[in-house]
Amino acid sequence: MLVVAFDHFTACLANIATDEAALLAFKSHISSSSSDPNNNNVVGLQTNWSSSIPSSVCTWIGITCNGRHRVTALDISSMQLHGTIPPHLGNLSFLISLDISNNTFHGDLPEELTHLRRLKLIDVTRNNLSGTIPSFLSLLPNLRFVYLSNNQYSGEIPSSLSNLTNLQELRIQRNFLQGKIPPEIGNLHYLTFLDLQGNRLTGSIPPSIFNMTSLTTLAIIHNRLVGKLPLDICDNLPNLEVLLLSTNNLDGLIPPNLQKCSKLQLLTLSGNEFTGPIPRELGNLTMLTVLHLGENHLEGELPVEIGNLQNLQVLGLRNNKLNGTIPAEVFNISALQILTMYGNQLSGSLPSDLGIGTPSLEEVYLGSNELSGRIAPTISNSSKLTLLDLAHNKFTGPIPDSLGSLEFLAKSYSWEVTISLMSHLLLS
Repeated sequence: MLVVAFDHFTACLANIATDEAALLAFKSHISSSSSDPNNNNVVGLQTNWSSSIPSSVCTWIGITCNGRHRVTALDISSMQLHGTIPPHLGNLSFLISLDISNNTFHGDLPEELTHLRRLKLIDVTRNNLSGTIPSFLSLLPNLRFVYLSNNQYSGEIPSSLSNLTNLQELRIQRNFLQGKIPPEIGNLHYLTFLDLQGNRLTGSIPPSIFNMTSLTTLAIIHNRLVGKLPLDICDNLPNLEVLLLSTNNLDGLIPPNLQKCSKLQLLTLSGNEFTGPIPRELGNLTMLTVLHLGENHLEGELPVEIGNLQNLQVLGLRNNKLNGTIPAEVFNISALQILTMYGNQLSGSLPSDLGIGTPSLEEVYLGSNELSGRIAPTISNSSKLTLLDLAHNKFTGPIPDSLGSLEFLAKSYSWEVTISLMSHLLLS
């Protein structure tokens, strides 16, 4: 029995020595980045990660261990470190979490990381890693969080990532990825967060994406996607809170079915080729805080039901073909902070009690429309207002005294006749 215990103790020491050797090998590949000219972080790491110090690796900077003194977490994020990732990291066989984010590591991830069978999180966000997204990540069965954003990755998204059946978050924004979104991604039944923003992805959004019932966030802004949104887009997205599809080439109608995503808080479809009216059903999304539909080809009148969105903080409808009057209900959204409707064909006058129902309003952009009438002095009730753009309309009458520092415009422009404010008006 004593021999068995001794053998077990010896094996444990050997395993701990393996972790130490892996970390020291990693240290030898690290130098300071240009943003750390005094080498403060590297010097600290070089001094602290040392076998000459009579202490366990578990006391080293950025290291967490389990009860067996095996390394389970490596976190050297935001330390202004520069270097490459050596294959030796694959020897940290108990590693659960690897976080090297916010540094300037370059090169690629070594395939030896496939030895990390316990790994649940890998975060290499904001580095200079390049090449293609490693398909070998699909061989890590316990991965739940994969963060590869803000690097130099190119090529296509590997369809093999669909093998990560426990994956909950996949973030690959701001790289140089091309090709189509693999429809197999829709097989990730536990995925809650899919962020593919700021790449060069093409093709249409696979229908399978809209069947991911666990999804809370879908962000694909700034790509080159085409096609129409399915009419039943929200039939199988009961948990969706964030839908960001701006700045693509999507077209067709905005589906009224979006009202079934009743938990939506952020909805941005701006910078696409959408046509037709704004669905009045959007007024049922009462949890919305941001609604961006600008830079499309939307037409018709603004639905009165938008006034039901009492949690709305940002309403963006710029550069469409909207006509008719602005419903008075819009000016009773008490949470509204930013209102953007410039570059449409809106007409009529603004409410006589303008400002009373919008105490949180900070910025208003209504320029380049056909609005007319007088500006109500009650606008001063929007006491947080810092920017007012009414350029290129047909307003008449005096400048309200409540606009304070804008009084100089009465001297510079003929406000008593039909006027067009010539620029954004800054209010103090």
